[in-house]
Amino acid sequence: MAGSMGLLCLITMGNVVVRYFTDISFAFTEEISIALMVVMTLTGAAHAFVDNRHIAITYFIDRLGPRGHRTARGIALLATLAMFVLLATLGARMAWDDYRFEVTSPALGIPQWLYTVWLPLLSALIVVRVLGALGRWRRGND
Repeated sequence: MAGSMGLLCLITMGNVVVRYFTDISFAFTEEISIALMVVMTLTGAAHAFVDNRHIAITYFIDRLGPRGHRTARGIALLATLAMFVLLATLGARMAWDDYRFEVTSPALGIPQWLYTVWLPLLSALIVVRVLGALGRWRRGND
């Protein structure tokens, strides 16, 4: 996560400096920046599930008491699991289609699947993390 963030900062800074001094923009860096943001976001989400630090709006949940809180946490984990399983599955199909049909990226002309393959891989990582959180929830350790 930190590596992708650092690389993203360097690419963006380089693009700004070159544009400032030459009035020429490196448009191809947008492709790389978007891919790095996806990697950074999904890696951060996977890390957040380890420490139970993902975004949670708990205004109503906090008023349910311990049993309601536990039930709501279980429902939230199951919904998260379903969403990321779906995202991993559909992302894998998209990456496979990009590979099979030899889709190339618009700016750089490199195979598009090099970008899209990260979506299912990192979604699968989040699925593993959510399964771990569900295990801790079932044991009452969350």
